[in-house]
Amino acid sequence: MEYLLVIGGVVLVLVVLLLVFVATRPPSFRVERSRIVSASPQAAFDIVNDLRQFRRWSPFERDPEMKVTYEGTEQGVGSSYAWVGNSKVGSGKMTITETKPGEFVAMRLEFLRPFKCDNRVRFTMAPEAGGTRVAWIMEGENNFFFKAFSLFMNMDRMVGKDFETGLDNLDRVMREQPANG
Repeated sequence: MEYLLVIGGVVLVLVVLLLVFVATRPPSFRVERSRIVSASPQAAFDIVNDLRQFRRWSPFERDPEMKVTYEGTEQGVGSSYAWVGNSKVGSGKMTITETKPGEFVAMRLEFLRPFKCDNRVRFTMAPEAGGTRVAWIMEGENNFFFKAFSLFMNMDRMVGKDFETGLDNLDRVMREQPANG
């Protein structure tokens, strides 16, 4: 009987240590990728600032049956893009919260499914030789669940490649524009 108490005590100590370790994980995350696109800062801004154009370059179009709705203004602050899709894309909503023409577009990104979270996204545009450097940045808070999740999945590895694909797609769209500034 004593050995059961010892085993129970060891298991309890291990669980407490794991919980303490999870609690000490970073409180937030940041994922950033950038690429030079073949366009002026204003032309890149115009595409990113118009959420009705998002599907042309989004790396997240993984569900051909995905339902998309647009609300608010047609472009810029107040414009939103909501989606409901399969398990690969989940559901959520992006809303433009702030812009500066030719420089940046800031968004609130709310995921509803497969898990709830609220992140900040920012696209920045800066002139550079050969076009415009567009950066795609996502930041968010890690609650206890996401701290534990980060033990097994790294947000940068999880979505960084998608951001790279999206920026490549954005460059392709800019090259296809008849006059991309």
